[in-house]
Amino acid sequence: MRILWLLLLSGLSAPVLAAEWFPAAVQADGQAVQYQPQAQAAQPWRICALLPHGKDRYWWGVAWGLDGEADRQGVKLGIYEAGGYENPQVQLEQLRHCRSLDADAYVIAAINTQDLCPLISTLHKAGKPVIDLVNRIDCADVTASARVDFAAMTAEALSYIEGRREDSRFSLGWLPGPQGAGWVVDAERDLQAALRGRPITLHHAGYGPVDRTRQALLVRPLLAAHGDLDYLLGNAEAAGFAAQLVQTSGGKYRAQVLATYATERIVEQIRDGFILAAPTDSPVLQARIAIDLAIRAIEGKPHATLVSPQIEMLDQRALKHFDITRLMPPSGHWMIRQDLQ
Repeated sequence: MRILWLLLLSGLSAPVLAAEWFPAAVQADGQAVQYQPQAQAAQPWRICALLPHGKDRYWWGVAWGLDGEADRQGVKLGIYEAGGYENPQVQLEQLRHCRSLDADAYVIAAINTQDLCPLISTLHKAGKPVIDLVNRIDCADVTASARVDFAAMTAEALSYIEGRREDSRFSLGWLPGPQGAGWVVDAERDLQAALRGRPITLHHAGYGPVDRTRQALLVRPLLAAHGDLDYLLGNAEAAGFAAQLVQTSGGKYRAQVLATYATERIVEQIRDGFILAAPTDSPVLQARIAIDLAIRAIEGKPHATLVSPQIEMLDQRALKHFDITRLMPPSGHWMIRQDLQ
């Protein structure tokens, strides 16, 4: 059983997050509101959280947000990571494991949109809340969701590019991430819709797990085949690697790089001028909200069915005003989360 065990190290300084991260500006069931979580859970409920992996800083931030809100509200939490998007069976087994432990609620960042539906249906019939976190689950029996539409994230990135140009004609390299993941499906849906009727030439580099080695195998041939590419838009690992490749190419590649979401490394590269910009979905905030939604659902209290932090576009200028603790843990933060007991 893969249990999340992380030493979080950061080259960026971030203040330790205060206990009160709220109120937070969100869209709740389509309405702009200031989200206010409960002060404390009624009792120490047991919550199981499943993540696709713990390989990058995005999911480290999610894990830290889950852990922090669980501690604040006084509930027990087990966090499990499946080792990568290529391991849907591992995530399924982890969900079965948590069910065998009779967890009170489940927070799931799913590897794909439908594999867990039969087991989620079983949990629903047993009165166990299931909260969809970040990635999107297409299962009828999900209780509530804490996530941002990646179609909107992609739209923000495209709008940013177009806002910088006088000429609407440009070429775009595209590296979405793992095929079949809900957030990738959403991002591609918006991209294809945006391309209709626009003079944008798209070069699709293919799909792959979001680790640096796999994404490098997609970035290198894309840039080699299209050295005159205007922009490259990709997942954080692809964008981070591409930015370094462009910078060290001696002018061979001219692409300006954007990421489809922000991580700690992407923020560093934006600050250093290597990456142009990236939208952020505030993953730490999503995680905290997911824990609160789970507790509300366990206790039968009113809650929204879809809560989405406001998307913010980060570039060098915007970073000066952005609360970085919505995105990542403080520097040097140690977090260990054991199996759910």
